[in-house]
Amino acid sequence: MWSVIVSYIPKWTVWVQALLLVLVPFLMLALSNWFRKSINSSYSLKPNKPSPPEREDSVSPQALLTGLYDADLTSVRKAIGNNGDVEFREFTIRGTGTRAAIVFVDGLINNDLMDTHLIRPLMLVGIPEAEQEQFNRSSDTIKDYISSQMLPVSEIKHTDRLLELVQSVLAGTTGLLVDGMQGAFLVGSAKGKSRNLEEPLSEALLRGPRVGFTERLADNTGLLRLHGKNESLLLTRFEVGNRVKKDLIIAYMKDIADPKLVEEVVTRIQKLEIDDPLESGYIEQLIEENVMSPFQQVQNTERPDRVIGALLEGRVAILLDGTPYALIVPVTFSMLLQSPEDYYERWISGSFVRLLRFLSALLALLAPALYISFISFHPGLIPTKLALTIIETRQGVPFPSIIEALIMEIAIEILREAGIRLPKPIGPAMGIVGGLIIGDAAVQAGIVSPFLVIVVAVTAISSFTIPVYSAGITLRVLRFTAMFFAAVLGLYGVVMFFLLLCSHLVILKSFGVPYASPMVPYGISDLKDFLIRFPLKVMKKRPRMLKPNDPDRRN
Repeated sequence: MWSVIVSYIPKWTVWVQALLLVLVPFLMLALSNWFRKSINSSYSLKPNKPSPPEREDSVSPQALLTGLYDADLTSVRKAIGNNGDVEFREFTIRGTGTRAAIVFVDGLINNDLMDTHLIRPLMLVGIPEAEQEQFNRSSDTIKDYISSQMLPVSEIKHTDRLLELVQSVLAGTTGLLVDGMQGAFLVGSAKGKSRNLEEPLSEALLRGPRVGFTERLADNTGLLRLHGKNESLLLTRFEVGNRVKKDLIIAYMKDIADPKLVEEVVTRIQKLEIDDPLESGYIEQLIEENVMSPFQQVQNTERPDRVIGALLEGRVAILLDGTPYALIVPVTFSMLLQSPEDYYERWISGSFVRLLRFLSALLALLAPALYISFISFHPGLIPTKLALTIIETRQGVPFPSIIEALIMEIAIEILREAGIRLPKPIGPAMGIVGGLIIGDAAVQAGIVSPFLVIVVAVTAISSFTIPVYSAGITLRVLRFTAMFFAAVLGLYGVVMFFLLLCSHLVILKSFGVPYASPMVPYGISDLKDFLIRFPLKVMKKRPRMLKPNDPDRRN
C-alpha cells in the first residue's frame, strides 16, 4: 500500500518547479516595489540638492537695473551675449531729450504693434511742454507717467531685475529702458504665431466638436473658456524648466474638484526638475507615481471637450505651452477605453460600442497567447473539426507556434510603425498592402499557417479600436509578455499572466485614486458609467472615487 502511495508523490523536480511558480510573482513584485521606491526617494531629494555653481558669464538673479541709462544698457547687452536676433533700438523721448531704448527679438514681436503703440507715442507724440518739468522729477514719476499716459497697450509690466528682463525679451516680450527710471518696462508685443484650429488627428470622432488644441497656450486656455460662461473654472499659471522656461496651466473647477487633489497636483508640478519640458510627455512621466507600471497614470488628449468633461467630474487638467496635448489626472483604466462620442450618442448605442471596445482590448491582449497555448499544450480543448482544420493548415510549417506567432506579430508592428512615419498619402496604403502581401507570401512559403494570419489580423484590428493611442501601445507590449507566458506554461501561464495583471491594476493608483475603479473598490453609483453607459437622466452623481465637493450633477 505504501509503495502505491509513494508512487503518486511527484518527483523533487516537480516540487521545485511548483515552488518557483509560486515565488516568481512575489519576487517580481518585490523587485518592482524596491526599484519604484528607490526612484521615488531620489526624486523627492531633488529639490534639496545643491544648485550648480553659476557660470562667470551668467546673470545673477539678484542683479538690479540701476536707472543709469548707459550702465543698464551695457548690462543688458552683456547679459544678452552674442545673440544676433536680438535688436536694440535707441531713441529720444520727444519734448524732454530723455534717452530710451527698446530691446526685442526679431521674429518674435509684432512690428506694427511696436511701431504704433510703443515707438510712435514716445518719439512723435512725446511729453507736452506743460508736463515736462513734472516728468523728470523722479524715477517713480517717470514710471507712472509712461505707463499711465504714453503706452496704449494692454500688457505692460515693470521689473527691477536684469535676469527677468533678459528672460522676458528672449521669450518674445519687448523691453523698454528709460534714462532716469530704475528698472524697465516689459511690453507685450509678441507676434503670437499659431496654426489654425483643426480636428485632432489622434482622436477623430464621427459626432462631436471638430476642434482641437494647438501648440499655443493662449489658444488652448481660450478654447476652455469658449465652452461656456463658467466663473468656477480656475486656470493657475506656473513656470517650469530650469534652463528653458515655459508656462504651464493647471485647470480645475474650484467648486467641484477635491482641494487635496489640486494641492497634490500643484506639489508635484513645483517639484519638477528638468532643463526644458519639450512636450507634455515629459511632465506626464515626471508626475506619475509608479514608473515601473506599463499603464499610463496620466491621460493625454487633444480634445477640449474631453478636458471639460473631465473637469466637470472633478478631475484636474494640465496644459503646457508648446504642445497640443493636455494632461488629465487622475485616470482610471476604464477611461482609456471610453470616448467622448459615447455621451453624444444615445445610451444604448453608446453602451454597445463601449462593450465592443472592452472585448477588443481583451482580444488585442490575449488572442495570440491563447492560440499558442491551445496549439502547443491543449489541443484537446479545441473542437474536433476545428482541430483537424488547424492541423491540416499547419502541415509543413517548420516553426513551433511561439516562433510562428512572433514572426507575424513583429512584422505587423514594423508595418504599423512604418505606416506612421511615412508621408500621410502613402502611409495607410503601405500598411494595408504590406500586411496583405506579407501575410499571403508567408502562407505560400509555408512559414506560418493561414489560421494564425486570421488571429493576427483580428488582433491588429482590435487594437485599432482603443481610443487612446498610448493605451494601445501598452496592450501591444503586454501582448508579447502574454505570448511568452503561454509558450512556457500553456493555458495556465495565460491565466497566471492575467491574474498578475489584474493584481497590478488593483494595487496601482493615480494621484491617490485606485486605477481599477469603480470595480475595485466597488462603487454602485460609479458603475453607471463603466461597462454600460446609463441614460443621462440616471447619472445624477459625479464619480465618488474623486471625492468632489459638489457630488450632484445637474442634467
